[in-house]
Amino acid sequence: MHPYRMQRLIKERGKDLVINVERRAALYQTVRRLEREGLIRARQTLQDEGRPERTVYEIAGSGRATLLGWMREILSTPTIEYPEFPAAISFLALLTPEDARNQFEIRAAAIAKQISGHDESMRGVVQTVPRLFLLEMEYIRAAQVTELNWVQSVIEDLRSGRLTWSEAWLRAIAAQFAPEPTKGGE
Repeated sequence: MHPYRMQRLIKERGKDLVINVERRAALYQTVRRLEREGLIRARQTLQDEGRPERTVYEIAGSGRATLLGWMREILSTPTIEYPEFPAAISFLALLTPEDARNQFEIRAAAIAKQISGHDESMRGVVQTVPRLFLLEMEYIRAAQVTELNWVQSVIEDLRSGRLTWSEAWLRAIAAQFAPEPTKGGE
């Protein structure tokens, strides 16, 4: 199919939750790169009256082999990913406990809204589409539910005072881990 149709189909099927196709230009760049690398090839060019010319692509044999190899590696091998949220958590002490709790509460509400929207959009689909084609949606929802549960537990610990810090406490911890002064100015 041609890239515009690819983008529409990805969105229609809800796959835009796992494939970023917001910017059509990026999709066209990806298609050109795949063609340049011999992973896909142009099958035909179409032109409807009053519409620009469209190139229809198909996967090449080497493209299918590359795709299957990539899938096998990703499915079987856990990797360390570097999402922004854990990076921000690692600097949580820069905020006050109250500010941190407020930010987590905002996040929890946003995640709950995502889950609710996900459930609403999946309500009719689950009955008509085989589970095989919904597994990535199940995974995303499970990850969202797990994250929401964790965020809510942190909020509760911040609210109850089980998790707290102050500038004085942070300075005391920093002093414990400060390197020993070297002798002779070394």
